[in-house]
Amino acid sequence: MASARIVSPLAAAALAAAPFACLAASTTNDSSLLGELVSILLPLSLIIAALVAFLLVARRRFRVSGRDTPLSVLQIVPVGPRERVVVLGTRSGGAIAVGVSAQRVSFITKLDAADLAVAPPSGDEQ
Repeated sequence: MASARIVSPLAAAALAAAPFACLAASTTNDSSLLGELVSILLPLSLIIAALVAFLLVARRRFRVSGRDTPLSVLQIVPVGPRERVVVLGTRSGGAIAVGVSAQRVSFITKLDAADLAVAPPSGDEQ
């Protein structure tokens, strides 16, 4: 004997209203959405601020980079797949050229100020 399902009108109304229940809950919980957003963004902004502060302190304490570093890279010229000629500027205003490969760094020469001067562009180029 086949059993027929009998659904009460109250159960049918509850099933029909279920999709709209979440809409009613979301309109009443707008303040909780704002609260969740603040609870996510506030710690995130504090973490980012702490990281920035740590990096600034580390940069000043350990002199990671800045204008007063003993050497600064002025130019890098690749001369092979893993070889480069690097021109380094010194704190006193001089410059040196070094060769850099995968296994070693070797001194090439000390450069004069005339070697570092930029040549004016010639009018012959088209």
